Amino acid sequence: MANKLRLEGKVAVITGGASGIGEAAARLFVEHGARVVIADIQDELALQVASSIGSDNVCYQRCDVSDEKQVNETVAFAVEKYGTLDIMFSNAGILNPFESILEMDMTVFDRTIAVNARGAALAVKHAARVMVANKIRGSIICTASVESILAGAAPLAYIASKHAVLGVVKAAARELGQHGIRVNCVSPFGIATPMVCKSFGADAAAIEAKICGNANLKGVSLTTMHIAEAALFLASDESAYISAQNLAVDGGLSSMMKLM
Repeated sequence: MANKLRLEGKVAVITGGASGIGEAAARLFVEHGARVVIADIQDELALQVASSIGSDNVCYQRCDVSDEKQVNETVAFAVEKYGTLDIMFSNAGILNPFESILEMDMTVFDRTIAVNARGAALAVKHAARVMVANKIRGSIICTASVESILAGAAPLAYIASKHAVLGVVKAAARELGQHGIRVNCVSPFGIATPMVCKSFGADAAAIEAKICGNANLKGVSLTTMHIAEAALFLASDESAYISAQNLAVDGGLSSMMKLM
């Protein structure tokens, strides 16, 4: 498998592609032969990532995923530039610091739902419209979270948004299956991405130590590349009969918790 280009000839949009999981996925997808549009609002960082990949098969399009017009324009940009759209990886998300439900800021709640849940719904909608119209048997992947299975290790708004993402995926998979379009989630356990470090107010080493201490599977530290590799599998033809699934990349944590 090492020498096989698993996405050769395919075109992908990756939202939140300028950092963290999205950046790792952009690099991996291009490595496996895909042409990738990085969609993000971090202009300078996204351009640096695209430049560092050093390929004509990657470019950047600014996109606030909570804005339907921008999502639609991003999908149209990908089709215009590369001729088609085979893969949508809806990965953009936000995570705010912990706060008590008793003091919850509803402005923060609304923004979290707008980016995480509405953003996923818009990505699915506009990717699917192109795929259906052009009879493309595409793959749509959304980044959810282990918090879409469990709840309690993140703020309420984030947990609610990731449960909503899972609902979007299941509903979309049911409708779009008749068109040969697969829709799945990938749900990571905690990773010391810049977003997570900022939310918890700690550096990467402290976050990683905490995560490893809580993890069920020992001897492995979860990285953004592990999630990118899971997304690569769901994007590729190797998962041709997999749809409506929530692939938990959590070392078995969520299964163990449900048994306890």
